[in-house]
Amino acid sequence: MDTRTVTTPLDLPADHPGTSDAAYRARRAAIAAVGEAHRPGDPIPEVAYAPEEDAVWGTVARELAALHEDLAIDAYRQGVARLALPTDRVPQLAAVSARLTDLTGWAITPVPGLVPTRTFYGSLADRRFMSTQYIRHHSVPFYTPEPDVVHELVGHANALAEPRLAALYEQSGRAARRCGSDAALAAFSRVFWFSLEFGVLREAGVLRAYGAGLLSSYGEIQVFRRAQVRPLDVRAMATTDYDITQYQPVLFAADSFAHAEDVLATFFTGWDDDAHARLMAFPPGRSSHPAEGGAPRAR
Repeated sequence: MDTRTVTTPLDLPADHPGTSDAAYRARRAAIAAVGEAHRPGDPIPEVAYAPEEDAVWGTVARELAALHEDLAIDAYRQGVARLALPTDRVPQLAAVSARLTDLTGWAITPVPGLVPTRTFYGSLADRRFMSTQYIRHHSVPFYTPEPDVVHELVGHANALAEPRLAALYEQSGRAARRCGSDAALAAFSRVFWFSLEFGVLREAGVLRAYGAGLLSSYGEIQVFRRAQVRPLDVRAMATTDYDITQYQPVLFAADSFAHAEDVLATFFTGWDDDAHARLMAFPPGRSSHPAEGGAPRAR
């Protein structure tokens, strides 16, 4: 899922199903050019998606919706109902952005591909989400080694339509902007990964997902309960490496949505270089939640 490093439209991962498909690569470049031509303040131009692309979206969106009934948290499913993405065609970013602005004050900015980490996270502080517009290869509709429009909209935009989840995204963006050092940003990024990308929590006694990486992955959302599930602990999250090429073997679970909000909001609103230094100096193996004797809040 998200690494948010710079790529070009034709710079595909080696394991991408479209790597050797010249027609697909050309199509991606054409769609990427739409995002590249966009300028702040201008209307988001539409992409004329092909029937094959609409079919991929419809297949994945409908199958994920069925899985979300049991495997996604209530707040996310409320966002799904509020945003009401179409299931018969790839949504146009302009329409999704307008709807999000009405619902939670968020907007979408089209980009041609992955962008620098600081740019992506920093935009969240302004309630702007940078989204790609291309879609995964039609030969493997349930797999993509990179963020595509399915991941961006099904995973992230649906969450941004729900006020409490949208607030966490904004707080995360502000935290990223306060990171002066690359080390602090890297630690923040790991917490973001294990929460807003691959976060899980217990709801009515059942483990459910709230992270966009899980919610947009047809394969991983069906097996995440088999992962090693550890208690929510931001120090452990900030120091645990991950591999984007495999299903996540370790996840961190909150006791409830309120618990996730409390821990993550405390972390995001207090995060900066000084907080990073204190967190790294704090002995491992103990909870990092302030209410449970963990690292103190930053200023």
